[in-house]
Amino acid sequence: MSLRSFKLEYRSWIVIWILSLLLLWEGIAWILHMWMPPQQAASRLPYLHDVLAALVRYSGTLAEQGAVTFGNAAIGFAGGALLGLMLALLMSAAVWLERTLSPYVISSQMIPIIGLAPIVYGIIHNAEWARIVMAAYVTFFPIVIHTLKGLKSTAPEHLELMRSCGASLPARYIKCLLPSALPGLFSGMKIAAPLAVTSSIVVELMGAPDGLGVLMVSSLYYGSAQVGMFWATIVLSIGIGLISYLVISLAERWLTPWQPEFRAKGGNAV
Repeated sequence: MSLRSFKLEYRSWIVIWILSLLLLWEGIAWILHMWMPPQQAASRLPYLHDVLAALVRYSGTLAEQGAVTFGNAAIGFAGGALLGLMLALLMSAAVWLERTLSPYVISSQMIPIIGLAPIVYGIIHNAEWARIVMAAYVTFFPIVIHTLKGLKSTAPEHLELMRSCGASLPARYIKCLLPSALPGLFSGMKIAAPLAVTSSIVVELMGAPDGLGVLMVSSLYYGSAQVGMFWATIVLSIGIGLISYLVISLAERWLTPWQPEFRAKGGNAV
């Protein structure tokens, strides 16, 4: 099977999977409406076309509040990614540094987000900074783990060759270690990006003045009258997370064309 035909087949499966999911949603909503009063059924799972209509009807409000959530999540994600990269580089410099810092890095993730978010919000007393801090908190850990693994995957013979040529430590990092760590860095970023959006929404649920989390809470408060708005915020949150993942995936394909999955048959980059 050629690589091109494999890609077409892979994309076809993605389309089939998405269509199946949408049909399953409509099917379950139709069954619920057959056995329950309309308002009760809509509160469990509304029709997909009703949710899409709500997305269009409230598009202005959703875009404004979605920009708030995404903006804070993006700033926190950038800060957490930089912190994670710096920590990974530091831990790769010496074994004793890795053994010293690893317990603190791992134990930092033992606190559930739902428990930490109100603590951070209560200490900072600023919704924007609380969202940024929480997004950075969930971002740095996967980036540390995956980037450090990438740094360790560098071929020893390549490092030995650079040492034999008299390359300095910064030169070894720039020309050998960092390129080896890039795939791991992007893997960590792809995991962290949707989590940063989720953590930002969790802070908004704790009493922030704006954002998608506030829309969710207010929609639940008004009950069946705002079911469409509630599900529209859910769909938009999923969309923001997916777009973040796709943007990082495209950046990975552009910046690391040497990875096997990005190379066409014959060794040329796709």
